[in-house]
Amino acid sequence: MEEKQTFMWKEMTMGTCYYPEHWEESLWESDLDRMLQTGISVIRIAEFAWSKIELREGEYDFSFYDRFLDLCAQKGMKVIFCTPTATPPAWLTEKYPEVLNARKDGVRYRHGGRKHYNYNSPVYLAYCQKIVTRSAEHYGKHPSIVGWQIDNELNCELSEFYSDADDRAFRDFLMDKYKRVDSLNKAWGNAFWNQTYTAWEEVHLPRLTPSEGINPHMHLDYHRFIAESTFRFCKMQADIIKKYRKKGDFITTNGMFPNIDNHRMTKECLDVYTYDSYPNFAFGLDRRPKEDCLNDRWNSKSQNEVRSVCPHYGIMEQQAGAGGWTTRMEGPSPRPGQLTLWAMQSVAHGADYISFFRWRTCTFGTEIYWHGILDYDNRENRKLREVTEFYGKLRNLDAVCGSDYIASFGLVKDYDNVWDQAVDVWHRRIAEYSENEIFAGAELANLPYDVIYLQKDSELSELMKYPVLIYPHPVIMDKERAALLQSYVEQGGTLIVGCRSGLKNQNGICEMMPQPGLLQTLTGTDVRDFTYTSPAEEDTYALWKGKRLKTPVFNDLLTPLEGTEVLAEYANSYYVGSAALTEHKSGAGRVLHFGSAFSRENIPDLLEYAGVISPFSEFIEAEGREVELTLRQKDGRTFLFVLNYNAEEAAYVLKKKMVSLYDEQEAFGRVSLPGFGTAVYEVR
Repeated sequence: MEEKQTFMWKEMTMGTCYYPEHWEESLWESDLDRMLQTGISVIRIAEFAWSKIELREGEYDFSFYDRFLDLCAQKGMKVIFCTPTATPPAWLTEKYPEVLNARKDGVRYRHGGRKHYNYNSPVYLAYCQKIVTRSAEHYGKHPSIVGWQIDNELNCELSEFYSDADDRAFRDFLMDKYKRVDSLNKAWGNAFWNQTYTAWEEVHLPRLTPSEGINPHMHLDYHRFIAESTFRFCKMQADIIKKYRKKGDFITTNGMFPNIDNHRMTKECLDVYTYDSYPNFAFGLDRRPKEDCLNDRWNSKSQNEVRSVCPHYGIMEQQAGAGGWTTRMEGPSPRPGQLTLWAMQSVAHGADYISFFRWRTCTFGTEIYWHGILDYDNRENRKLREVTEFYGKLRNLDAVCGSDYIASFGLVKDYDNVWDQAVDVWHRRIAEYSENEIFAGAELANLPYDVIYLQKDSELSELMKYPVLIYPHPVIMDKERAALLQSYVEQGGTLIVGCRSGLKNQNGICEMMPQPGLLQTLTGTDVRDFTYTSPAEEDTYALWKGKRLKTPVFNDLLTPLEGTEVLAEYANSYYVGSAALTEHKSGAGRVLHFGSAFSRENIPDLLEYAGVISPFSEFIEAEGREVELTLRQKDGRTFLFVLNYNAEEAAYVLKKKMVSLYDEQEAFGRVSLPGFGTAVYEVR
């Protein structure tokens, strides 16, 4: 069920991440003055600063941040204050080593990095409750604070947990879910390889096994357990903050990392969701950007995902310089124009708050190469000038704030299948390929999409917003989802599904029924044979309307049932003549069953046949390989974003008279955009 966000920015806002504990206090005032002159009105602080509040166990000292927050209030700088639980202090991990996370072999991670704790240690939870309570109680009413960030990047660095506390908590999680050991044995298929348990004490977290042969059904439940543990950790902190915050102050967390149900977490814990945007990873020294025509545009795929969690989100960390640690992640500096390009990429996809990471590059520690707006020497530089210029553009986009992203179709996902991909390499290879290629094909064809997660409370109205949905490979399927999809189709929707659909139940066990299992009534097909495409053969393809249709990675051989039309047949391999693409009508809608993975070559053809229309065609003529296009709309007003990710000039044609929001100049006809340039128009 969709619920209205409890916090939205009222105007486009720019911020930065600041670390007063890294600098002499004599710098604070000049830093705040320079930020305000740049257009920065919000700063995030304190996410790694537990010891600045509790240097020794039970000794709380709030004076450091009192002084800083009072200075912020004096200057008019707003603050997002963080809970410092991402880096427990040395006294805590030394005295209570049970709070530490561990590797799968049981060896503990140690103090000196970050994110080295676990979510299930009663000791750690108790100390987190104390530091969050004391911090929120003391700082909660401070006039400079406008928001709270919980922890930092939940499940970053480590998204799997193997401490003794996690082992005990996993067992409790399973006891609550299955009640009886024999029920667990059945759900996990423990008759295989003699894995049957006779008592709960025999059940543990996934552990080291020969050839990594972990029970996949246990492994699937393990990922659900991590998501539940992460949720409880976040909710514990959110509940405390809610007791002490001022009216109007928001709660958020940042980043998007594995093994989290971000939708549930946002709905039950947060007021708004924020993401960390680092497109420059595409140009890291470990990448091959000359072989990829999209590169930093892949970040748009991530922001499509973010928008599914929170339609009007913020960016807590927006790339401001080259990223890197002393131990990994080497990369070039962003080229002139790219900071604006990447920040505007975030705005184009739904962000109304942009916070650059970070104000000044740290001169010590692991992240001395994670460069901020200012460099070590603290002098003015091109990055500071560009951020200042970006703000000049951003403040002219207030009309865009709170507007909705316009999509041509929906990409359907669910957490069961996301987590099954993590434990099943057959599922992962197909699903990751298709999801990446759907993005690439849609991006290059200027066909924007939304991501929709099916959840327990999902309603038909959420699906009916989209005339076409792609549910690429729902390997796991249940009756409730199948019924919801059936209703969508009967009400006039077009559903596209790919190979391997309906293979498993909720436990990841393969169903003893004809594929696509619970979806068979909907697809009107029967799968009697299937195979990976063979690397020993030529690439497989189908013939559709006299044209080759690429059928990569995996091929289901479809048998049409009564009332199903064959649209395309395989043209090579041992299954020449078998159906590769079918259409089955149901009610006012239809289902296209494609017996393969999706590719950037076949996606445009499939979407065109399904009736997907570009929302840009009446406004602009542009080549998808040259520029990215997005639309945002609000109160009858339409805003068009044009982004050039190339170093070379790009040209396009505006079909209607528009006004450039950067300078209020009228634009029409042929327009040239410089390398890494951006434009935002209002259609009038």
